[in-house]
Amino acid sequence: MAEWTQRFSLEGRTALVTGASKGIGAEICAVFADAGADIIAVARDPAGLSRTAAAVESLERKCYVLPCDLSDADAVRRLGEDAIEVAGRVDILVNDAGIARVAPALELSLEDWDTTMAVNVRAPFLLAQSLAPQMIARRWGKIINISSQTGVIALEDHAAYATSKGALNAMTKSLMAEWARHNIQVNAICPTVVMTPMGRELWSPEEKSAPFLARTPLGRFGEPVEIADLALYLASPAAELVNGAIIMIEGGFSSI
Repeated sequence: MAEWTQRFSLEGRTALVTGASKGIGAEICAVFADAGADIIAVARDPAGLSRTAAAVESLERKCYVLPCDLSDADAVRRLGEDAIEVAGRVDILVNDAGIARVAPALELSLEDWDTTMAVNVRAPFLLAQSLAPQMIARRWGKIINISSQTGVIALEDHAAYATSKGALNAMTKSLMAEWARHNIQVNAICPTVVMTPMGRELWSPEEKSAPFLARTPLGRFGEPVEIADLALYLASPAAELVNGAIIMIEGGFSSI
């Protein structure tokens, strides 16, 4: 059996990561690069993408920067084609980009609903659809969807976000059912609140965070590197038996 470092190595692999300009996505880029992968970094923010590219390149890995508005279906389709053109292949797809339009259900606008579904569900599907054929041809691929615990449990004021993540979880299982025979693993990670810029903005007020933390056995929120480390496991050869999994990483919140 190979040494553990080889089982968790991404040497020789190329990973496309959306939401790569900050937060969990940027951390996944750095962790994957540290494990040996070249990165295709995707986001809307050029400055954030530049910082991610610098972090990846400091680890002596290539970083291809592809700005993209994931709410635009045509742009997402082009993104898959452009990624293969610039990098030659994509071995690992991480659908991390997501938006959260938080509002009571009675006040949620149709525009916010549609944009949430476009970014959180449609874009991951179109990217998987675009990149899977070359994974199938090589009989090797990893698709990792960054979902949320709200895709499994209820949370007030998150009707659009929770619905989108529940759909992402269902899509994860459906794609697995079709592509597992081609040695492609499709899994989803469902984190608790993670202290990204978006997480801090939404959950810093104590009146909001305190009741949530009181229901969390571990008593704290997550950090981006904790999600990135789980993504590394799923992207690595060590996780080849893991397929169609919806993995909770939320300090025990959903267990009690």
